[in-house]
Amino acid sequence: DEIVISGIAGRFPESDNIKHLRENLLNKIDLGSNDNRRWNHEIPHRTGKINNLEKFDAEYFNVSFNEAAVIDPMGRMLLEHTYEAIVDAGVNPKDLRGTKTGVFIGACFSESEGNWFYEKVQVSGPVILGCSKAMFANRISHWFGLTGPSYSTDTACSSSLFALEHAYKSMRSGNCDAAIVGGANLCLHPNSALLFARLGVLALDGICRSFDENASGYMRSETISIIFLQKAKRAKRIYATVVYAKTNCDGFKEQGITFPSSEMQGVLLQEFYDECGISPSTIDFIEAHGTGTKVGDPEEINAIDKVFCKDRQTPLLIGSVKSNLGHSEAAAGLCQIAKVIMAIQTSIIPPNINFTQPRKGVKAFDEGRICVVNTATQWKPGFVGINSFGFGGANCHILLQSNLKQKVNGGAPNDDLPRLVIVSGRTEQAVDLLLNEIENQPIDVEYVRLLHDIYADDIQGHAYRGYAIIESKVFTTIREIHYYSGKKKPICFMFSGIGSQWSGMGEALLQFPAFYKTIEKCDIILRTRGMCIMNILTNKHEIIFNNILNSLVGITVMQIGLIELLKSVNIVPNHVIGHSIGELCCGYVTGNFTMEQVLLSSYYIGLALNETKIIHGAMADIGLSYENAKNICPLDIDIISVKNQNTCTISGPKKSVTTFITKLQDNNIFTKEINCSNIPLHSRYLASARATILAYLNRIIPNNMKHSLMWQGPFCETRGLSYAEYFTNNLLGSVLFEETAKTENWVFKNSIIVEIAPDKIFQSVMKELTDTTINIALLQRHEDNVKVFLQGLGKMYNNGLQPQLANLYPTVQFPVSRGTPMISPSIKWNHSEDRYVMSFKTKQKITSGERSIDITLKDEAFDYMSGHVIDGRNLLPATGYLLLVWDTISLLKGQWLNDISIVFENVKFLRATHFPKQGNLDLTIMVQKGTGNFEIIEGDNAIVTGAAHIASEPVKEKISNHFLLENCEDEEEVMTIRDIYKELKLRGYQYANLFRGLKSSSATGKRGHIDWTNNWVTFIDAMLQIKILGIDMRNLYVPTEIQKLVIDTKLHAQCIQNITTEEKQFPVRVYKDMETIVSGGVEIRGVKATSIFRRKPTASPVLEEYRFVAHRDQAEVSLQESIILSTHLALEYHQMTKVNIIELIEDDDEITTEELASPLFLEVLNNLPLIKPNINLIT
Repeated sequence: DEIVISGIAGRFPESDNIKHLRENLLNKIDLGSNDNRRWNHEIPHRTGKINNLEKFDAEYFNVSFNEAAVIDPMGRMLLEHTYEAIVDAGVNPKDLRGTKTGVFIGACFSESEGNWFYEKVQVSGPVILGCSKAMFANRISHWFGLTGPSYSTDTACSSSLFALEHAYKSMRSGNCDAAIVGGANLCLHPNSALLFARLGVLALDGICRSFDENASGYMRSETISIIFLQKAKRAKRIYATVVYAKTNCDGFKEQGITFPSSEMQGVLLQEFYDECGISPSTIDFIEAHGTGTKVGDPEEINAIDKVFCKDRQTPLLIGSVKSNLGHSEAAAGLCQIAKVIMAIQTSIIPPNINFTQPRKGVKAFDEGRICVVNTATQWKPGFVGINSFGFGGANCHILLQSNLKQKVNGGAPNDDLPRLVIVSGRTEQAVDLLLNEIENQPIDVEYVRLLHDIYADDIQGHAYRGYAIIESKVFTTIREIHYYSGKKKPICFMFSGIGSQWSGMGEALLQFPAFYKTIEKCDIILRTRGMCIMNILTNKHEIIFNNILNSLVGITVMQIGLIELLKSVNIVPNHVIGHSIGELCCGYVTGNFTMEQVLLSSYYIGLALNETKIIHGAMADIGLSYENAKNICPLDIDIISVKNQNTCTISGPKKSVTTFITKLQDNNIFTKEINCSNIPLHSRYLASARATILAYLNRIIPNNMKHSLMWQGPFCETRGLSYAEYFTNNLLGSVLFEETAKTENWVFKNSIIVEIAPDKIFQSVMKELTDTTINIALLQRHEDNVKVFLQGLGKMYNNGLQPQLANLYPTVQFPVSRGTPMISPSIKWNHSEDRYVMSFKTKQKITSGERSIDITLKDEAFDYMSGHVIDGRNLLPATGYLLLVWDTISLLKGQWLNDISIVFENVKFLRATHFPKQGNLDLTIMVQKGTGNFEIIEGDNAIVTGAAHIASEPVKEKISNHFLLENCEDEEEVMTIRDIYKELKLRGYQYANLFRGLKSSSATGKRGHIDWTNNWVTFIDAMLQIKILGIDMRNLYVPTEIQKLVIDTKLHAQCIQNITTEEKQFPVRVYKDMETIVSGGVEIRGVKATSIFRRKPTASPVLEEYRFVAHRDQAEVSLQESIILSTHLALEYHQMTKVNIIELIEDDDEITTEELASPLFLEVLNNLPLIKPNINLIT
């Protein structure tokens, strides 16, 4: 089997996707830049930079906030581009799960690695996994569920083509059936550029002049790219066939390991073409390695000349994409492949730039055997060779063959059918942009088919769905986008009865092959009885339906056609319901009847009505309830159906019905006459036809009456009846539609109800019956019913169904033709949140004592701070500021935070900082190395100041134990955790979770115990809390100053070891006379707290009292009073804040909402401070 490239995606310097890159290459845009996105101008190295490194849709890939922060940006982007490349091939990623698909990633340097290993070691999250190059491949295999080989290759500049060669051989040997091949390179640190410069390979001006006389080296650049390889027989798209792949190594070279070897490159190329059996003279174009180095270019050209230019009649065309975007090192090979794919797709070779004259002294240039493509050049796609050489001598050559299948008529369809396209995406904008891309180009049936296959199955994690209906000759489109929760809804087919027929009702749908073939079958069945089905469905004269036989047969045939058309796109119901004659097709869907039985039943019912003498009748819907209609309806008119509480259907003599509805219209009451072919169906006037109908039906359909569970109803009494009797009664008796719809076991709630009929006559009825259903009509009287039908399918998709739309249209032969638009550039992500990217500017600031930090409660390192709520506002704790300074000092010293004892002095908290509801809290910490003075800044304002220094002997920084013991008072710790935080809540502190660290306290707040949870912030905050608890006023205080804070980490660790109980609780002592708080290894002196105004409470105050309640029966106790007493008693005996209550109601209980006890419990519990009720009602 041939191995082909079927999908591609990526981002390149100044090019956010493949399409953007194509535009830049063809327009000869230099993609290098000299801005300071990576490092400051003091290091003036020009590089090719990709955009939006900080963006990653972590939620889609089930990556936590902390894990996303420590994954190398290359690893994050590889995940997204893998998805894009797979769908670019027309494949739903779900189809690859569990398959033997390999992942091969070319990667060389991870410049984020050192940052995590040596500078941000205290950050939580799986750092060791984030920058591992093995994980670049393994993470893709894990998330997509791929079981083939999975590893990264590192051969320096040839890494990604070596990865391709490994994938090619793995597929050839049967180790995998498909392969993801990727390349990744980022330039985040200037030292890498410095080291490459010292190696002598970089151009000082940052301009890559491949093959040019003035070439002096290359420009480093960035790329993240993925290609998808498949066997040709399975590929829906072929960009190019990988004809062969081969590698070798230079081995020992006297000039040194980095000196390129023309000899070994020539050996590789000669062996390559000998082995694959293709003459080098047939190669049309070579995408060369072409780095623009003084030595590299001549060596490569000489090797190419030696192998490719023998017996060549015309000059060999060569190029190097590095002239356009620089050298992306490990990912360079995939940049070359991207360029070649563009050349194949457009039949234009993108030109080299920065090329004025060929390198002198190179014979192949001087003698005209090789020509550098420096203008956009038309070519006939054929064979293309690609060179890639690592600077350590690892050489690779790949031969690609173009897809020769050309577009016919630009991909336009041979019919006039509009195309329905369904898509999904991570955001509404993602769906909107994809639909825009589809709408803004001419219809290409091959492109549409790829989209049909991608979205034929649900893509998990896509929260939005949309559809568009596009046409060749009309520039306006129909489209709709909806949020999709992921919850599947059952589907119900509802078959309408008489009145839905209209002239020409089937003509539009005959364009769909499945519908047409079904109508042909129906026509064959009834042709022997003198019926012409095609005429009934396409005749434009309304008079055709004056015959009840044509009406009934026409409706039935349309319904069967719609059933089969929906079945062809895999839309089948969970339930069916019929109204009147529509119930015949319920039996067809459930398998109770054959197509022939349904058609003949409809035919003979119509024939019997024609053969029986029946009055000239009429039917109408009227806007009255049954009770109101019954009181005013003339005696000769029957109320035959109650559709909902405001609509009834009447049937009777034509003259009486006409007179009655005229009176109703005069009184502004809704009326709508039903085309019943002058037969008053379901009325007393059909009694004379009973025997004839029953006799006919007994000949056609089975006698046993066995209902399928999916067939809802029936809508008239059925006990002991045969099908023939049932349908006879159905036609002659009243239709009990509303009664069945309102039964308790009616399954249509929260369903998608699809009206299967020539007209949408039941849409308004269903909306009034229930507001929990999605109601969809497939056809509408005298409208463009191809579009109406396609809209119906689109609405089904938006609500969770998966129509197989490819089955609607003529077959598209795979693979699609060359030039079929790419899909990967149109895929957008939820990039609403930024992720961490290592920045050289950040590193400079840390080593100079300045550090910027973004704090968000989504980060696991800070999420506990959500429990620090004061006066209803989530504030950054005072102790949290100090931890940031402590952490910054530890980074400066290159030590672990817990290994450093520290002293803070003269700390002033200038203002509180609250966490924003959206976004991050951006702080800058500045520490002076000499004095230890620090500032914490938000925006342009200092919010905390003070001084800090490392304590080599922390004991000398503290007050002597002798003085502390003299001032120690022995008090009983009478306050429990519930008492403490109830009191603090009354003062305005709504502490939660880890910030409820005080476990007990004396009444004066002089002593207590604090829980140690390995968190310095919450521990020291609890020490400040007991200080506030000891203030004998219920004002709201916040700390504004700390004279001195000493943290002795070694002493604290010893105290932890000395605690033998499972709960690590530290005693805390407050020495009020000395203004000192001590616990474990922490001592705080001179805390000043300032009273602030509280916000006006929104809740009503609760007045509590304790009183004795006699435990004896009373004559009468109200339910509310008994609930209050029992709840209070229970909570007195069981100290809890989270209360779970379940109220159980049996099926036999007859109880109203007002009689439930749950609301009374909720009211009682909501009036109790600190109590969080969780009440559930189970029936």
